[in-house]
Amino acid sequence: MAIALKTGLAPNQDLYQIDLRGQDLQRANLRQANLIGANLSGANLIEANLGGADLRRVNLQGADLSNANLQGAFLYRAQLQKTNFSGANLEGAKLQAARYDRETIWPEDFAYKSLGAIGPKANLSGAQLNTANLKNADLEGANLIGASLSGADLTGANLQNARMSGADLRLSYLTGACLRNVRLNNVDLQGADLRAADFTGVEIEQLNSIAGADFSRVQGLSDAIRNMLLSRPDRELDVWNAFTRRTTRQSLIAN
Repeated sequence: MAIALKTGLAPNQDLYQIDLRGQDLQRANLRQANLIGANLSGANLIEANLGGADLRRVNLQGADLSNANLQGAFLYRAQLQKTNFSGANLEGAKLQAARYDRETIWPEDFAYKSLGAIGPKANLSGAQLNTANLKNADLEGANLIGASLSGADLTGANLQNARMSGADLRLSYLTGACLRNVRLNNVDLQGADLRAADFTGVEIEQLNSIAGADFSRVQGLSDAIRNMLLSRPDRELDVWNAFTRRTTRQSLIAN
C-alpha cells in the first residue's frame, strides 16, 4: 500500500482507519483521501500531497510533514504532538480540537494558536468544548476565558497560567490537573471533580457555584481560599458529587 501511494496509483482512496505508522510515504499522493482515524504516527510524509484530505481523528504524532501540502485538509481532533510541519502548506486547513504540544513544529508565521487547536498558549476564548476528551492535554498559558468545558475530561491536564475567567466547568473532570497560578474568577465548578488537582497560586475572587464539587486531596490550597470556599451557602456545600459520593463540605474539611 505504501508503495502504491508513493507512486501515485491510489489518490482519493478510502483509507479509513488504515495503519501506516512509521511508513515511508515521502511525496505520496494522498490528495482528498479519506484518512479518518488513520494511524500515521512516525510516518515520513515529507513533501506528501494531502490537499483536501479528510484527516479527522488521525494520529500524526511524531510524523514528519515538512514541506507537505495540507491545503484545505480537515484535521479535526487530530493528534499532532511532536509533528513536524516545517515548510508545510496549511492554508485553509481545519484544526478545530486538534491536539498539539510544545514539541510540535509549525510553519513560520502560521497562526495556529487562533485556529481552535488545543495546546500551549492556544486562544480558546469562548470555545465550545463540552464533554471534550482533553485528558493530559498541555494547555499551559492558554486563553480559556468564557470557554464551555461542561463535562470535559481534563484529567491530568496542564492548565498552568491559563486564563479561565468565566469558564463553565460544571461536571468536568480535573482529577490531578495542574491549575497553578490560574485565576478562577466567575467560574462555575458545580459538580466538578477536582481531586488531587494542583491549586498552588490559584486566585479566586468570585464563583458562580461549587455545589457538588469535590476538592479531596487538592494540593497547594491556601487556608484563605479553603475558608472562602467553606463560607459558601449550605445549599452548595452539602451537595453530593454524583461520581465520588462525597459532599463539597466533606471534601474541603478532609483535605
